[in-house]
Formats: sequence, C-alpha cells, structure tokens
Amino acid sequence: MIKLYGHEMSGNTHKVRLFLSLLHLEYEYIQLDLMKGEHKQPEFLKINPFGQVPVLIDGETVFQDAQAILVYLARQYGGEDWFPTDAESMSRVVRWLSTTAGEIRQGPENARLYYVFGATSINIERATQKSHFILNLLNDHLSERTWLEFERPTIADIGAFPYVALARDGHIELDQYPHVLRWIEQVKKQPGFLGMPGIEALTSV
Repeated sequence: MIKLYGHEMSGNTHKVRLFLSLLHLEYEYIQLDLMKGEHKQPEFLKINPFGQVPVLIDGETVFQDAQAILVYLARQYGGEDWFPTDAESMSRVVRWLSTTAGEIRQGPENARLYYVFGATSINIERATQKSHFILNLLNDHLSERTWLEFERPTIADIGAFPYVALARDGHIELDQYPHVLRWIEQVKKQPGFLGMPGIEALTSV
C-alpha cells in the first residue's frame, strides 16, 4: 500500500493526491498538522530530513519532493503518456517541472503563503510581480494549445496546476488570463479529478 504524508492546504500535497486520483491508485493518506509543527518532529524528520510535505512511501522506498514524486508515479504507474521517455519529450516536461519549482513557487505560491499563512518574510511585491510574469507567459503559451506540452495532459500540467489555480488566494486575479482559466477548467474535466480547499471540482464531472 502506498502511503502519502501531507496537509490539506498544501498545493504540493494536492498535486500528488490529484495524480494518484487520476491514476486510480489506492493509498493511505496521513495528514500532518503543519501549524503544530508535526513536520519538524524527530519522527517525521527520519522520513524527510528537509521537514517538508509531501512524502510518499511505496513499499520500502521513500520519495520526497512533489515533483520527484510525480516523476516516480508516472514512470512506475502512469506510462508513456504522462511522462514520455524519448529525450526531447522528456526535456519538455521537465522544463515545466522546473518552472513549477522556480517561477511558480516564487510567484503564486509565495503570494499565497503571504496572505493565507502569514509568511511575512516573503516580499509580497516581488511575489506579485513574479506571479504576473509567469501567468503572462503561461497565457501566451496556452493561447495556441490545450495542454502545456503535446495534446494531452502530462505531469507538467499536474505539477503546475495547484498553485496557478490557487492564485486568487494570493490576491492574484486570473480574469486577465483567459487561456490559463481555460486550461484550469480542462484539468478539472479529467476523469478522477480531485479538488481541495480553494479548488472546487466541476459539479458536472
């Protein structure tokens, strides 16, 4: 049985839960209370010395970091469609996973941390600026395509999705990014889509 440690308000946890749901994989979910610092306790630090969620355990093997977990699940259970193995296609998908850990984290994710979790150490002006930079880039990129790469969803889309969809939590409006909004709705239409606080599932799905 797969085990997943996470928190319901964590976008990084959500992307893993979403992918597990899209793959129709059963797993045990173990919720950590981040507000009480359970992710910094010695017991959990033995699993992930970084003290971060999510963490996925499959059998005896521990996987840390949301993007790394997506790669593992795609290769182990998802097949070629979710994470292709030819060099060019793999590079295109990894580029977006890097963007997820870079520009999206520096922008929408940090803006949400500032407003929702009171992370006042974050420079909110810089996070807002970064948010609009990456949203403009995504909007232009998606103006001529349905998905980030290829004509199907991949882990590039799953990795980028939560914090873009949660941008309004960081006081970043999405109305000026119509192609991003269309893409968000496309993700929600996928069989097995799973919502979270701030991201509602489509009632018709």
